[in-house]
Amino acid sequence: MEWDLGLLGLTTLLAMALAFGLLAQLLAGKATTPWLWLIGSGAYFVSGLLISEAWFGWATEEELQPNIDGLSFDETLLALLPAIAAVIITRRLSKQPGRSGPRREAPS
Repeated sequence: MEWDLGLLGLTTLLAMALAFGLLAQLLAGKATTPWLWLIGSGAYFVSGLLISEAWFGWATEEELQPNIDGLSFDETLLALLPAIAAVIITRRLSKQPGRSGPRREAPS
């Protein structure tokens, strides 16, 4: 297997990942961790890279498929599924009912 994503493909995947992460943070609001955008972007980027190159990397050479410098664009959209799962899990874990933050004792 040859991994040749190319600079344009890598940049496109990074832009898609950042857009997903920022949209997830915007939709989640202040009810979750302020790092949700980074978690969502990272999950999208890693899963998009694995899906595009490891899972469907053979299709860019053998089939006439629209791609962006080695990036399987259509298959990269499949990265939405694990990225959405990561955002939902992060939001559920960071938003615990009945707990607004770390509890501090009042000074005596």
